[in-house]
Amino acid sequence: MADYRIGILPGDGTGREVALEAQRILDTIEHHTNQGFEQTVIQCGGQHYVETGEEWAEGSFEFCRDEADALYLGAIGHPGAFLPNGDLAGGSVILGLRSGLDLYANLRPIKLYEGVPHKVHGKFTQIWQPGMVDMTILRENTEGLYHSLLRRSADRAMGRTPYEPPEMTFPGLEGEIAYDPRPISENGSERLIRMGFDIAETRNGAPIDGVKRVSCIDKSNVTRGCQLFRRTFDKVAADYPGTELDYGFIDAFTQWLTRSPESYDVVVTSNMFGDIATDLGAVLQGGMGMAASGNIGDESAFFEPVHGSSPKYAGMNKVNPIASINSIQLMMNWLGRKNNDDQLIEIGSMIDESVADHLRGGRGLTYDLGGDASCSGVGESIATRLSAKLQERF
Repeated sequence: MADYRIGILPGDGTGREVALEAQRILDTIEHHTNQGFEQTVIQCGGQHYVETGEEWAEGSFEFCRDEADALYLGAIGHPGAFLPNGDLAGGSVILGLRSGLDLYANLRPIKLYEGVPHKVHGKFTQIWQPGMVDMTILRENTEGLYHSLLRRSADRAMGRTPYEPPEMTFPGLEGEIAYDPRPISENGSERLIRMGFDIAETRNGAPIDGVKRVSCIDKSNVTRGCQLFRRTFDKVAADYPGTELDYGFIDAFTQWLTRSPESYDVVVTSNMFGDIATDLGAVLQGGMGMAASGNIGDESAFFEPVHGSSPKYAGMNKVNPIASINSIQLMMNWLGRKNNDDQLIEIGSMIDESVADHLRGGRGLTYDLGGDASCSGVGESIATRLSAKLQERF
């Protein structure tokens, strides 16, 4: 009997290819340890909608909510695939899960591995040494500017009438008006911020000085929602007297993030600001092909590479699977901590070490990092290294 039930949602385009490499890692762990994973594949996304008229099969959301211990999602997005209301076909999968399962924290580790060139100062350069870029950004995941879309997607996923925000008036504006409300709550902010401080307790501090530091990034000099977010940050911070506090406005932060990333340890921010800042941060680690993520709540979580479906590369076996593989590493860590399973936490560390071993020396890189290695070739190389580590340890 499997220890854990894992839902695999390959999605669209290259998401289907990198999902195979995620499954390869799960199979490797299962083969060399006493951990068992029951993998249930759920076809979903824009292409599935075009082919079947549904974003995923009836009952898929209920399986993800009630039966799966963790979820993996490849990518969502198919050219020209939209719902009648204009929303992206497949959005009910990713956004419906975020809102419907109350996955309030989007976890984005940003780490530069040895051998990986980044692109801040040119096509391929290595301005910062490995270890100088090692931070975690926590983005609030259920509120803010995307709240209406998230609620609408969750309602579709659960078969309810889709939510629409109330009508509003805007004095001084004329002609057609489109708007998205940006609600930010104290409770939603507090649980996200508290998770950030808790994560800081498990890390080694900022690379520049080893100090445990949590940075609050907002626009509290302008917007009321951010003023509430910062007040909540200060309230939560009182419970963590050993952690240094840091503050910044989002516009200035985008400068500091690329100028001095070694100063950052854990960053907490709101939904839209986090969406933008984390993609900028991915450049520091080599690009979106290196960017893993977790969408985490109190009871459920799903993990995904954040590079999108890249339809122009679909079927070419050339995209970078490391974001996908590192998403499984995050899954192992989350499952281990949630279930007091120290072996899974150790396995997560071994996945990270296997990725680092593969990248060291700058060989075996995919096209996005300046090489010509294949998606499956990189996945197989990392799985082989992980296999050796697991055999030696267990």
